[in-house]
Amino acid sequence: MKNIQLLNKIAKVGTDRFDAALYNVGTEVAAPEGIMVRSAKMHEMTFNPELLAIARAGAGVNNIPVDRCATEGIVVFNTPGANANGVKELAICALLLASRRVVEGIQWAKSLAGTADVAKQVEAGKSQFAGCEIAGKTLGVIGLGAIGGMVANTAIALGMNVVGCDPYLSVDGAWNLDHRIRHAKTYDEVYAAADYITLHVPATPTTKNMICADTIAQMKDGVKIINLARAELVNGADLAAAMEGGKVGAYVVDFPTEETVAIPGAITIPHLGASTEESEDNCAVMAADQLKEYLATGNIRNSVNYPAAAMPVGGAAVRICVLHANVPAVLTNITSACAKRGLNIENMLNQSKGENAYTMLDLTGEAGEDILSEISAIGGVRRARIIKF
Repeated sequence: MKNIQLLNKIAKVGTDRFDAALYNVGTEVAAPEGIMVRSAKMHEMTFNPELLAIARAGAGVNNIPVDRCATEGIVVFNTPGANANGVKELAICALLLASRRVVEGIQWAKSLAGTADVAKQVEAGKSQFAGCEIAGKTLGVIGLGAIGGMVANTAIALGMNVVGCDPYLSVDGAWNLDHRIRHAKTYDEVYAAADYITLHVPATPTTKNMICADTIAQMKDGVKIINLARAELVNGADLAAAMEGGKVGAYVVDFPTEETVAIPGAITIPHLGASTEESEDNCAVMAADQLKEYLATGNIRNSVNYPAAAMPVGGAAVRICVLHANVPAVLTNITSACAKRGLNIENMLNQSKGENAYTMLDLTGEAGEDILSEISAIGGVRRARIIKF
């Protein structure tokens, strides 16, 4: 039995992916080989030596010590794209909220409770909440990944002009974009052209405070900003000043902070981007499947700290999986350990991601603890294990 620990409530459709005859899944399991998590903070956790992988049912991994996990030989998975449709729908909602003053209008209408002739008051007072339509306006999309690409395509379908920028756009991502989306080479081009700007990039040292006084100054007067990505992308003090002065006409954010909830006119949504039944189910299923595949076969899909690596399970009886530093001589020493024991390598895969690397070898013959001990002692090796099919 393999132990899978749940640090948060995970949708049952995901935990049901684990065969009860092979896996012990729950919040109280001891010595887990795998952990499934959503928002639980893991930076202060000490990991048991049996732990092989952590699967985050969501895209962001800020709550997980990713680099420490890499050095301890623990693969960290996330689920990119699993909640993309839910966030996309909220982004379109945010565009409309930024345009039509619906939130303020609803709050005002509610304030009329208990007064006389409400219908007459509504007709007299509704003009103060007049807005504009999004059709024909220009939407700037910062980040054209799974979510940003869907938002851009939907905005085109709604009659908007779209300009997008993503320095890391993949070939597959580009193929999925509507041909009418104009590609900008720099964020500055987007800032200058857009009536609306929507952010879909991760929070990193280079993107923190990317929306600040300097970049806001490059934008059109009255620009409307949508941030469903991370609070850290926007400098709260600079945004408050820009809204007070009228430079920024609206700000809709899905990550309220002490600063943003105090900004008059800012619409602060309580982190609802992926809070749909469908998103939670999709993330749980994807996380469970990736975790299960890694434990059973060693294949890695959608890891944030180790490279993608997958080999079909064929005729070999034994697979050796080695997580190691991306340094010279490790691969040579691994294959030498196999050769000296007369083990034939039927198939082999070696991939790297930055400072981290992963090697899988399918072998014919009997491989035991002696070869595992030798490989584990090689300089740079973080973890080695044998999977027998």
